[in-house]
Amino acid sequence: MRLIKVKEFLARHRQILQQVDVDTQTQIFTSCDDTATNYCILSHRWISGHEVDYEQMMNLAKLDNAYEILNLHGYQKILKACDVADGHLEYLWADTCCIDKRSSSELSEAINSMFRWYKNSTQCYTYLHDTSDFPTEADSWFSRGWTLQELIAPADLRFFNRDWKEIGDKRNRATELEKITRVPARALMDGLSSYSPSFAEVMSWAAERRTTLAEDEAYSLIGLLGVNMPMLYGEGKKAFHRLQLEFMQMSNDQSVFAWRANKAGGTEAVESPEGENAQEGMGWTGGVLPDGPIAFRGCHDII
Repeated sequence: MRLIKVKEFLARHRQILQQVDVDTQTQIFTSCDDTATNYCILSHRWISGHEVDYEQMMNLAKLDNAYEILNLHGYQKILKACDVADGHLEYLWADTCCIDKRSSSELSEAINSMFRWYKNSTQCYTYLHDTSDFPTEADSWFSRGWTLQELIAPADLRFFNRDWKEIGDKRNRATELEKITRVPARALMDGLSSYSPSFAEVMSWAAERRTTLAEDEAYSLIGLLGVNMPMLYGEGKKAFHRLQLEFMQMSNDQSVFAWRANKAGGTEAVESPEGENAQEGMGWTGGVLPDGPIAFRGCHDII
């Protein structure tokens, strides 16, 4: 996995701010074995138009608009996370800039490895950019599809508010988190190694979550199910069908068939006037497999 070198990143940031000559040969990224490296990992909600990618981070000192990038919300998240890690951990991983998304093979490898990367992290920093206190209901981070695995996988997950003040960790907040997410406190505290949920139960945790792309409804769940599959952006709801087929090839868990149609007679989510996926859908799946996790809503007690 590609990691940010915390001290080198912070040093480069100071050099740019001080308008001194920046050593453009200094590498802020390094490749490490996630099973043999102590690193922190960042969990957050993406904000469109405000994130920094690998190319921008790699070449920041050479860019004419470097100061504009420094002020982006996405860059500031990485900066603050490195500030927290500095003195404790040498490396940081952030999905926005540690994956070169121009490479489809690298993106596919990262998505298939992501659950393991979160699980093997020494610490996970969850940045709740839109809150001051610990939330009492699902906010923008808790409703995002990708953050389900990021909530469950790490052993040491710490929550930070908009000002980067720590407001709890998932162990001392397990009871509150269970109410918000419907993920059992035991699974939150001990992970899936000691808690073995059924397929239907895992899907019920994801049922109320949303992703920007239809394919990510499936791709964000592969680690939780222990499967691997290639990424085929553009396939739409077929991704969720493939996910179920991959799972059935390795498991005899028949709860994969425990889904039910919603009140409209279908399983798909539709776009609401606000642009978010609505919970009730139209149309029929046309087969024995549903089109998305929403069909498993309410299946949390199926074993």
